[in-house]
Amino acid sequence: MTGRMETDSMGEIEVPADALYGAQTQRAINNFNFSGRRLPAKFICHLAMIKAACAQANASLGVMPAATADGIFAAAMAVAAGQHSDQFPVDVFQTGSGTSTNMNMNEVIASLVQDSAVGKNGLRVHPNDDVNRSQSSNDVIPTCLQVSSSLAIERELMPALQVLIEVFDSRAPEFATIIKTGRTHLMDAMPLSLQQEMATWQFQLLECQQRLAQMLVRLKALPLGGTAVGTGVNSPAGFSRAAISALNQLEASDFTPVAVRGSRMAAQDTSLECSATLKSLAVVMLKMTTDLRWMASGPLAGLAEIQLKALQPGSSIMPGKVNPVVPEAVAMIAAEVLGNDTTITVAAQSGNFQLNVMLPLIADKLLGSITLLTSACGGLQATLRDMTINRDRITSVLYQNPMLVTGLNEVIGYAAAAEIAKQAGEQNRSVLDVALELTDLSRDELERYLDPLLLADPHNESHS
Repeated sequence: MTGRMETDSMGEIEVPADALYGAQTQRAINNFNFSGRRLPAKFICHLAMIKAACAQANASLGVMPAATADGIFAAAMAVAAGQHSDQFPVDVFQTGSGTSTNMNMNEVIASLVQDSAVGKNGLRVHPNDDVNRSQSSNDVIPTCLQVSSSLAIERELMPALQVLIEVFDSRAPEFATIIKTGRTHLMDAMPLSLQQEMATWQFQLLECQQRLAQMLVRLKALPLGGTAVGTGVNSPAGFSRAAISALNQLEASDFTPVAVRGSRMAAQDTSLECSATLKSLAVVMLKMTTDLRWMASGPLAGLAEIQLKALQPGSSIMPGKVNPVVPEAVAMIAAEVLGNDTTITVAAQSGNFQLNVMLPLIADKLLGSITLLTSACGGLQATLRDMTINRDRITSVLYQNPMLVTGLNEVIGYAAAAEIAKQAGEQNRSVLDVALELTDLSRDELERYLDPLLLADPHNESHS
């Protein structure tokens, strides 16, 4: 490697000549060559925003000259805008506090200030003494984890989820008129409307939306200002509120200082709660995609109740085969989110005394789940919009369903109704035809008791 020599508390180390980072970042690059996987770009951008906010707070509290704060602010905002993204090469699998990434940011910002006009005019900025003033990796990294994940949920996942919820509303009038065979245990059950079936999915998604909103209140309570062990040592009085207030201005958000800063440093309960909430959404999507695939199965030997839009050939050997590729992809996304949650669960347990030591891994997995679920919402939106209904197939199966006999329970009793269902199934006849032979009820009476529309909405709730 051809480069320059940099010095830190451990001595000299060679750094690439064109690198903006310094000795501590280079040591991390050398030590943590595990995966080649970096922390997400969102995390790096929000970390830069936190540095900018801290510089402003330090200046407002009189512990940093305005010129130094201005230089740090300008450099940090350039990084937050996505510039110099190649200068953050540290592996996700690093020191558990994320110190290497924090120092990577500190060193890059310091170098940018030195290379700027104010730096060339004599302003000197130190990565630790200035860029990291009033901070520690121990409060900055968990703060960044919470900031990046909460804003990704608020600005990306929740809007995508809202659009998905609204797709159901747009198709509700059409679905309400389609009565189909219900299924329990994968076996024929009482009828319901397609709208009632879809309303279950929609309500599940609505409750996921509510859980996310309730959880965000806790996720947005930040430990910034806790410094090393939650006490705020080496920071001026009022720093936490000043820094978070500045961050709110930069991020256009509503973060608050957490009541006990050590609770977000020693433990990762809020990240675990966030992941569990994301997992619940993934499980809902897994049910939706499983149902969609069953409903679209066929076209001859399956249920064939619906038809999903043909997007690509489904087989390299069977011509004309088309598969439910988007539901399958979303199901795999859900599986990964469930895996991420397991990882976060283990990582959240790794808090020893005053610090959790798996913070970079939690950040990577949490942001990964949010991004995947946001994309999954988009895929399901298109799937539901483009889905067509095989009305003839649904109707033909519906009237052969022996479970319609349940409508006679209160008239002829369970045992007599069971005998009608048994004969209808064995003889491959409709319940109505068999009931005409085995009961004294007229055709008009039987048609009323066995009407799938009335059985699907016995209390007229869909019109109330």
